[in-house]
Amino acid sequence: MQVAGKTATPPQRTPRAGGGTLYLGLTLLAITVVAVILLWFFRQRLQEASAARNAPLPVLGQVPPFTLTNQLGQVVTLNDLTGKVWVADIIFTRCAGPCPVMTLQMSELQPLWAAEPTVKLITLTTDPLYDTPEVLRAYGQKVKADPQRWWFLTGDKAEIARLAVQGLRLTAVPVPEAERANPADLFIHSTLFVVVDKHGRLRAVVETQEDDVEEGEAPRQGRSRWEREAKPHLQAIVRRLLEEP
Repeated sequence: MQVAGKTATPPQRTPRAGGGTLYLGLTLLAITVVAVILLWFFRQRLQEASAARNAPLPVLGQVPPFTLTNQLGQVVTLNDLTGKVWVADIIFTRCAGPCPVMTLQMSELQPLWAAEPTVKLITLTTDPLYDTPEVLRAYGQKVKADPQRWWFLTGDKAEIARLAVQGLRLTAVPVPEAERANPADLFIHSTLFVVVDKHGRLRAVVETQEDDVEEGEAPRQGRSRWEREAKPHLQAIVRRLLEEP
């Protein structure tokens, strides 16, 4: 029935409050579940990373006995390095390629263990006929090599090759004369630093130089691989090996 002059207004529906509350609750539950899953995932990754850091470094091989001569003219054998942790590389003093950079990098390791007498640095030469103890001594003096800490070793070519290749997994290949880019282009050799433990066992191999840049590729920006990866990695490896019996 209508009242004169007035229009009947249909009753308004009141929104159900329970639907919005339910939606909000389900959303919060979903967010909580996702957060718990992510937290579990990251915790697992942290535990795996921690386990990897604490796991013993692998034994990559045994360094064979050797007899060589250092830059002071002193005979050096594997026995002289027993009980020491040592970092080694291979260069030659006439090298115009990576050798000067590698030698500067090795020199940066010297002060890291200035107070640790059980750490040695070893540099082998691929060119023993030219790199006599006198030549190596002068070469080392240019980078302020401490002869009590850092030995440049020369000697019989076959003995050096056996130590480098069989013991330290370093390579050095003569460049044929017809293929040399310049008179100093004598060898192609590893740019690795390797780490040997107190028992003469090879425990780590670390690349120190940048990967080759492909033609047309933009030069890499920022810190070098040495600063970014290799140097901190070597520090951590040596620290761990010093803690081993």
